[in-house]
Amino acid sequence: MSEQIVERFSDTDALVSVAAERFVAVVTAAQAERGSASVVLTGGGAGIALLEKLRADSGSIDWSAVDVFWGDERFVPATDPERNELQAREALLDHVGVDHSRVHPMAASDGEYPDPVVAAAEYARVLADRAVTGGVPEFDLHLLGMGGEGHVNSLFPHTDAVREEHDLVIAVMHSPKPPPVRITLTLPAVRRSRQVWLLVTGDAKAEAAAAAIGGADPDDIPAAGARGTEATVWFLDEAAAGKLP
Repeated sequence: MSEQIVERFSDTDALVSVAAERFVAVVTAAQAERGSASVVLTGGGAGIALLEKLRADSGSIDWSAVDVFWGDERFVPATDPERNELQAREALLDHVGVDHSRVHPMAASDGEYPDPVVAAAEYARVLADRAVTGGVPEFDLHLLGMGGEGHVNSLFPHTDAVREEHDLVIAVMHSPKPPPVRITLTLPAVRRSRQVWLLVTGDAKAEAAAAAIGGADPDDIPAAGARGTEATVWFLDEAAAGKLP
């Protein structure tokens, strides 16, 4: 039975420090058990701060035995500083011993797949190719940020994307938050993760965090639908936890 865990921290620095320690523990445990680990990265302030912390002290992680994916990506040129991939490379991946064949970025708009629908289908193929059994991936850890209205990845309230029940990767053509075109993992993909962590800071997100933790409809608060098969962990600073009972 999957459990939901809510943890509060005094500030972002404390949150990131603990999340980094636990990231190392999850990844090294997976590597000890299965020889490798798979993680899904996120952007955002806390998400990138976590990667920077891991760069400084990643403990005993063998980065050459980690498959790296992304939960979503802005469909912009490869050199656009808004790309989650570029931010993750600058914060962490270019500075540790990753096996670049195991780093799986989503397509850029000026790359091999300039059609976002085709690019999403290609990323679904990448996931299937990395699946152990049955053509469906299982991630050890999926990191998520959350917007003030409760969006995760590029899954926004009351959109077709958050309602998707079958495809693991889709193109978003009219994102409420710019840029409008994105590629995203869906909730069915998120739910293929052993652990899902939501890193949430700031009082602007407190109401959505409380609603999601309280079991809101994912159509209203997409974060409510982000669940791990083993655990869902909310890392909240005091401001983000301000509306909890």
